[in-house]
Amino acid sequence: MAQFGWAYVNCSGSSSGTSAAGPSGSLQFMTASGQGSTTGSANLTFHEGSGLMTLTGSLRVSGSITASHYHIENVTQIDVSGSTFFGNTNDDRHVRTGSLEVVQADGTPLLHVTNSNGMVNVRGFAGRYTIVSSATATASVPSYIIGVRHTDNVEILIPSASTYGSGAILVVKDEVTDRGGTNIRLTASVGYLIDNTVEYILTGSMPAISLYSNGANWFVF
Repeated sequence: MAQFGWAYVNCSGSSSGTSAAGPSGSLQFMTASGQGSTTGSANLTFHEGSGLMTLTGSLRVSGSITASHYHIENVTQIDVSGSTFFGNTNDDRHVRTGSLEVVQADGTPLLHVTNSNGMVNVRGFAGRYTIVSSATATASVPSYIIGVRHTDNVEILIPSASTYGSGAILVVKDEVTDRGGTNIRLTASVGYLIDNTVEYILTGSMPAISLYSNGANWFVF
């Protein structure tokens, strides 16, 4: 068989009848099965200068779509199962402007954030609950309720108010019914105070204390 370094094929005399049609930049598609002609539509175009592909109409994808950036308008359905997932690292930040409402399938409100007055309404709330079952413990962000079950003397180190941040609340509750003369000692981190003192001692029958942070120190309320 002969070998050629190049070849020129002249299709001008082809009898297949194929031809391209449609507006400039339109993507071509077959008008019929087999060797029918191709055509294009203004509804699906590619702009070479900007590298932009434009689709007017609906798009159905059975596989996955991967992109570095999405700009979505008029979202009515994201997932056929109803689930959505955002972000893939702990430092991701998601910003939403406007009010927010979370409801059950029957319309029962669970969470409502009103942009006009800055109010947040919840149907029920549960903070992080931490058990202390040893003689020493350190409250950790974002602990909210600390239940003390150790029956002897207990010392709990309260982290810095700046670590928790202003407006943070911490509740400590003795869950032992009879402490037998022992106590619970709350100690502030170095450089911080609890109601202008470095420590606060809980005594008596099943005492409790509520603290809030102003970002600089802790206060009892």
